[in-house]
Amino acid sequence: MPEELIAVGSGTRRVEDIALDLMKFVALTSGYGKPPAAAGFQARAEKPDDVVQSLLELYERCRAAVEHAPGK
Repeated sequence: MPEELIAVGSGTRRVEDIALDLMKFVALTSGYGKPPAAAGFQARAEKPDDVVQSLLELYERCRAAVEHAPGK
């Protein structure tokens, strides 16, 4: 299976690596997968399987965005 590479700056990176970095950025900056902070009561936490599924879906969305980015 040939790997698709994208030239970035002075190096070349795989689509999967770029999508993973994008997913990490989105998840960390948006609090993705974390329950909202609420004053006075504990918010119901998602099941671990639901969080994993959400992150996998986010990764697929990031990968699709990278694959269809202009200039690629």
